[in-house]
Amino acid sequence: MNYPVWQLEFLGGGFLIAVIAIIHVYIAQFAVGGGLFLVLTEHLGRRNNDPGIIDYVRRHTKFFLLLTMVFGALTGVGIWFTISLLNPSATSVLIHTFVFAWSTEWTFFVVEIVSLFIYYYTFDTLSERKHLIMGWIYFGAAWMSLFVINGIIDFMLTPGAWVENNNFWSGFFNPTFWPALFFRTFFSIMIAGLFGFLTASFLKDKKLRTTMLRYSAKWLLVPFVLFLAASWWYRASLPPHIEEIIFQKMPQLRPFITLFMACSPLLILGGLIMAIRMPSGLSRSMAAVMLLIGLMYFGAFEFLREGGRRPYIIYDYMYSNTILKKDLDQVAEAGVLQQAKWIEHKRITPDNLGAAGRELFNVLCLSCHSIGGPLNDIRQQVRMSSPEELNLIFATMGKERPYMPPFAGNEFEKQVLIKFLNTNIRR
Repeated sequence: MNYPVWQLEFLGGGFLIAVIAIIHVYIAQFAVGGGLFLVLTEHLGRRNNDPGIIDYVRRHTKFFLLLTMVFGALTGVGIWFTISLLNPSATSVLIHTFVFAWSTEWTFFVVEIVSLFIYYYTFDTLSERKHLIMGWIYFGAAWMSLFVINGIIDFMLTPGAWVENNNFWSGFFNPTFWPALFFRTFFSIMIAGLFGFLTASFLKDKKLRTTMLRYSAKWLLVPFVLFLAASWWYRASLPPHIEEIIFQKMPQLRPFITLFMACSPLLILGGLIMAIRMPSGLSRSMAAVMLLIGLMYFGAFEFLREGGRRPYIIYDYMYSNTILKKDLDQVAEAGVLQQAKWIEHKRITPDNLGAAGRELFNVLCLSCHSIGGPLNDIRQQVRMSSPEELNLIFATMGKERPYMPPFAGNEFEKQVLIKFLNTNIRR
C-alpha cells in the first residue's frame, strides 16, 4: 500500500514472476550441479587418460558458461525488475532484512564468474591439478550461493521466530532451511544429468556418445532416491497449517501436485531410456523432452511452494496485497483508500464510484488475480457468482477461504468493489 501499483492486468503479477523465476532458478540450479558435473567428469577423463571425455568437458563448459552466465544472469535481472515493480514492499523487506546475506551471495557470485572464466580459458595452459582446483573453486562458490539464497527464499514460506524477534539468524535458518537445502542440492545434481544428456547427444563418435549418455544417466538416477527423501523431509518440516493449505484447502494447486507426482516416474523412465544405445537424432529429441520434463517438475514444485504462502507474500507477516498483518485492523477501521499512499480518490463520491472501485481492486486484488489472463482470472470467478455470492466470498476471505487475505476495507468499500466487479469485470 506504500508504493504505486504496476497494473499488469492480463498476465497478472504472480504469473509473470513465476515464469521468469522458474526459468532462472532452473538454470541457477544447473549452475550448481553442473559445476560438480564439470569437475568430476574432467577428473574421470584425466584418470582414464581419455582425450574424448576431456574434449567433451571442454565443449560442455562452453555451453555451460553461455547458458548460466549470460541467460542465467539476464533472467536474474528480470526477477529483480519484476518483483521490485510488482511487489516492492516485500522486496524492501528482503533487502533490508538480509543485507549481509545478499552481499555475501554476490561475493560468491563474483567468485563463480571469475573461476568459471579461468576454468574455460585455461584448459590447455594450466596444469591438470590446478585446473581441477579451479573447477572445485567454482563449484564451492556456486553451492555457497545456493546456501545463502536458500535461506532467503524459504524465509518467505516459513519465517519462523523472525516474525516475533526480527533476528537475522532466526529468519535465515528458518524451519525449512535444511530440508530445502538438501532438496535443492540433489535436484541440482539431477539437472546436471539432464543437461549432460543434451550436450552428449551431439557427440559424433557413437561409442563416446553412448558412454557419456550413460554417464549422464547416473547423475539423474543415483541422487533421485536422496532427492525423494529430501522432498519427504521438506513436507514433514512444513507447519501443519501450511501443509493443509497446499494439500487440502487450495484446489487450484491439485494440478501441480499431480504434475509433480507424474514427472517422478517419467524422469526415471527417461533416464533409463537415455542409457540405451540409440541414433543421435533420437537421443537429441529425447534429451530435449527430458529437459522439458525436468522444467515442468521443478515448476510444479515452485508453484506448490508459492501456493503454500497464501494468503501471505511473507508468511504470517505481510499479506499478498502488501498489507501487514499487524496493520489489518487499523486499515479496516480507517478504510483502504484512506491508508493507501498512491491513491487518487481518497474519498468515495457518487461521481467516482467506478474509479474508486478500480483503485480498490488494484490495491487489494491485482497482486494475485489477472483480468482475463491465464492465472487466477477474476472474470471467471465473477461470472460464476451472483452479487450475493460475491458478498459471501468477501465475508469468508481469510476464514473459510484461508488462501485469501481478509478483506481489509470497510463495509462501504466492500460494496463499491463488488459493484465495480459486477459492472466492469463481469462483461
